Amino acid sequence: MAKTETPRRVLLGMLTPSSNTVLEPVTQAMVAGLPEVSAHFARFRVTEIGLSPGALAQFDDSEILRAAELLGHARVDVIAWNGTSSGWLGFEADERLCRRITEATGIPATTSMLALNEILHRTGVKRLGLVTPYTDDVQSRILANYAALGFPCAAERHLGLSENFAFSEVGAGRLRELARAVAGEGADALAVVCTNLRAAPLVEAMEAELGLPVYDTIATVVWKSLALAGVDPARVEGWGRLFGALRD
Repeated sequence: MAKTETPRRVLLGMLTPSSNTVLEPVTQAMVAGLPEVSAHFARFRVTEIGLSPGALAQFDDSEILRAAELLGHARVDVIAWNGTSSGWLGFEADERLCRRITEATGIPATTSMLALNEILHRTGVKRLGLVTPYTDDVQSRILANYAALGFPCAAERHLGLSENFAFSEVGAGRLRELARAVAGEGADALAVVCTNLRAAPLVEAMEAELGLPVYDTIATVVWKSLALAGVDPARVEGWGRLFGALRD
């Protein structure tokens, strides 16, 4: 009797803010239709988003690297920072973090924001729309960083929140309002920047209503993680245009 070959497992490692309650169930739901793929999570302390010394110190590479090394014990195929901190710290922070993760673990690394930036470049976005839950000063940093990257913001909305847990309690109706307002001001693509907003499950319907692509930062890191792990992201269905639109 011939032996049945066991399919290759694909293990996605996700670095998770400690107070985030959205990205884990959403990530699991996104990959639920891929039987060989599973997602695995390691947390480190993040409770507040702001520009104070204490808030910025949460994203010190040493804390994140400790969590990444634990994911390495699970022999994951990729390690992803499922967070958006380089939006205000500067994108070079994520580039440095990915180098250090790979040096420490030997595992390819990516982040929500680096994946988003790749998508914006590859799709030729001219007028970026931005939705976040953040405070005025954090939002200003994000806008400045995107302008420097060549993606000036055509329209934006933000909620003025700083407690990370509170982001997860923003309702679907409010998120739709923000998306409609940004789309109404002439953006040709909308980015929802925060991995603790429950926006990803709304993306497919919002794209149909608004007539433009919506890039949620939980989705962007799943898209890139699958690609790095050798899985075609187009196999993910029901989560928006992103997964079927871009192939390497």
